[in-house]
Amino acid sequence: MSESRETIQPVFRALADPTRRAIIRMLAHGPRPIGEIASAFAMTRPAIAKHLAILRDGDLIIVEPKGRERINHFNPAALKAATDWLSYFDRFWDEKLEELKRLAEHKKGSS
Repeated sequence: MSESRETIQPVFRALADPTRRAIIRMLAHGPRPIGEIASAFAMTRPAIAKHLAILRDGDLIIVEPKGRERINHFNPAALKAATDWLSYFDRFWDEKLEELKRLAEHKKGSS
């Protein structure tokens, strides 16, 4: 787990909220301006702007100024930090389950 707390904390903070996860799923299908994102939720545009700011802080979105609009793009590379951190626990549980299997087989063989 080489990621420092300072590096990974904004990513997990951004992913912690269901609205932000829904925004990420929406942006995974293509870039969108804030108005289009806001119209998909039952909340105000300023509330969506706050969610987008947290996603931007976690590097999960990139904002591209385009005339008077700001186009929000999903940045999938930012998920790598979270994936790398979580993959440690995949290995952890694989090892624990293998140990449990060995113990169960040993107990079954000695019965």
